[in-house]
Amino acid sequence: MSERRWSLVLLTAPALIAAACASSDSDDPTTGGGAGGQGVQVPMGGSAPTSGAGGTATLPGAGGSMNASNGGTPAASGGSNTNGGASANGGTNNGGVSAGGMSPTGGASAGGMSPTGGTSAGGMPQTGGAGGGPNTLDKFSFFVTSVKAMRALAKSELGFGGDLRYGEADGLSGADKICSEIAERSMPGSAAKQWRAFLSVYVGPGGMPVNAIDRIGAGPWYDRLGRVVAMTKAELQNTRPSNADAAIKEDLPNEDGIPNHRPDPAQPEIDNHHTLTGSDAMGLILNTRQDATCKDWTSKETTIGRPRIGFSWSVSNRIHWISGQDEGGCGAGFDLDGGGGSDPNNPVVGSGGGYGGIYCFALTP
Repeated sequence: MSERRWSLVLLTAPALIAAACASSDSDDPTTGGGAGGQGVQVPMGGSAPTSGAGGTATLPGAGGSMNASNGGTPAASGGSNTNGGASANGGTNNGGVSAGGMSPTGGASAGGMSPTGGTSAGGMPQTGGAGGGPNTLDKFSFFVTSVKAMRALAKSELGFGGDLRYGEADGLSGADKICSEIAERSMPGSAAKQWRAFLSVYVGPGGMPVNAIDRIGAGPWYDRLGRVVAMTKAELQNTRPSNADAAIKEDLPNEDGIPNHRPDPAQPEIDNHHTLTGSDAMGLILNTRQDATCKDWTSKETTIGRPRIGFSWSVSNRIHWISGQDEGGCGAGFDLDGGGGSDPNNPVVGSGGGYGGIYCFALTP
């Protein structure tokens, strides 16, 4: 195998398409359904045109009054109201309801996006809202850490590599902290939950081996949009989580509820599915060798072993979400263009199509 570069591959390059982690790792996986689209927003103070002869009208807000002349009636499309009004197809700005539109502050949107505190039926809430269920803050309990978030927390374009201590005394505690902070960045209030990284170690804080599957509670677990990932541990201990929602089963979502194969819907798919676990197919510490955890997630040296990874999204015969193959090494760095299998000549955590991402679970939904 020819030597491969260790360089950073930018997410925005047009050629970043999902490709092989090995010669057989080349087919596109079945990706989950995307989040609901963003509705049309009408500026604050807009008014609804009339459909009656010679009349003009504005839709009434909370406590407001209908304003029409010469028999005019308010139109059903395009209007907006500053405070508490309703619009069938337009947006509202403050506390209103919009069917298909966007409610920037506290409103509700059917099929749209609620960036701040809103409720979106089928859409993607950005901050504190609820999408795909009545209250996803209560349910939000699983995600794959995105490359964007890992770069931000590591303060490096190359990410953490195999050293996940993040200011803590050991790799597991640091990885848990990473999970908690990323969850909070996506949905404020989430950090109050007890987040656990799905990682195994040979020597844990108590001096004994720790299995990833034993760290995460009993379930159930849901993604950022309230979709089922698994109801029990037994459902997780399969090639793919056996009871996962069909939209995410083959492409597990990141902290924003977006399937990780295409984290930026405006950009092409990328080859990023290698996810650190240090575990066997049942989520137990890999006992066939002693170098599958980057010194229990405390080192990014390039000569200390090859961490075990699973596949966050499946392609060809690369399908096991917990334990699929050995990564190139523990160094910081990644490869998102799918140039080949995990390459020991490129000893970084993402050499075969990844960036050192991890799975995060909340102990209590």
